[in-house]
Amino acid sequence: MSITSRNKRIGKWPLIIMACIAIVVLIIGIGGYKFISKPVIEIGEKKSASLYIPMGATLEDICQLLELDGYLTDRDNLMMMGKLMGANSSIKRGHYKVYNGMTSRALLNLLRSGNQSAVRVTFNNCRTLEQIAGKVAHHLEADSVELLEAMTDTALMAEMGFTPQTIPAMYLPNTYDLFWTSTGRDWVNRMHHEYKKFWNEKRMHKADSLGLKPYEVATIASIIEEETNKVADYPIIAGLYLNRLRKGMLLQACPTLKYCKGDFTIRRVLNADKEIDHPYNTYKYKGLPPGPIRIASGVTIDAVLNAEDNDYLFMCARPDYSGLHNFARTAAQHAKNAREYQAWLNKQRIYR
Repeated sequence: MSITSRNKRIGKWPLIIMACIAIVVLIIGIGGYKFISKPVIEIGEKKSASLYIPMGATLEDICQLLELDGYLTDRDNLMMMGKLMGANSSIKRGHYKVYNGMTSRALLNLLRSGNQSAVRVTFNNCRTLEQIAGKVAHHLEADSVELLEAMTDTALMAEMGFTPQTIPAMYLPNTYDLFWTSTGRDWVNRMHHEYKKFWNEKRMHKADSLGLKPYEVATIASIIEEETNKVADYPIIAGLYLNRLRKGMLLQACPTLKYCKGDFTIRRVLNADKEIDHPYNTYKYKGLPPGPIRIASGVTIDAVLNAEDNDYLFMCARPDYSGLHNFARTAAQHAKNAREYQAWLNKQRIYR
């Protein structure tokens, strides 16, 4: 073999080696791309699903959470990608939305970013702060004890312009978007923000024209909500209560007696109940009680601010199960209505 032929053969080897390396790199690249781009989340027909990551959660914990819900299709892929990205030390707690077809990389980038999704928190039909704390705790990482401690913090109340008696007026039943990681104090601050937003210039002007402060409006509204669940009656009853206040009459609202006794299941108020020595007893003390007797809704507060201009001074539940009332302008007419209602209670064998 000539030297020229031998040199030609030797000269081909680098090309062959480079080609082999290129093929290997291509194979590795394709494999790496498939690994990186492989979907690991499958949530079915839903658009998204919630993933709650508590403080100190590890990559292993996240795999278990996803597997419990049946969303993780490739644990090994997620674990390996997590190790490559050093995810264990950078995962942030919170509530996140995961989607169909998410890759391990996309999921881990989301959890490392801390870009969590808000949760919807709804509370309504509550009488007490304890009930609110119980409902809200179902939606936040903070438990009801932490929430209630913040809600009953007298220093925080004073900072926001409230007392233990008036603080129920600050909580407005509604649906709110919050972060799952919100603390008890975060929750109270948010409610104070919503309270100030609700009591805009227009509502404040209406309250001023009635000679009432916002918490006093909420106090009347709270009594109305315990009187009836018929929205149509709200502005009528509001007008009646305002009439009694202007005339300096005792409010004589039966729900305040139930509040004094700590029992709203009472269906028949007795004369003995009217003698209870309690600051919320509107049969004994003039004016409004010190604060709301329940958490009043915005709808009822607006009914007070837009009370019907009537001349009613008395009201009595109708002798049926309608939840509506008979209204009266005179004590004589009211006495007649009351006798009819009491006779009906007796007939129904409702004695308490």
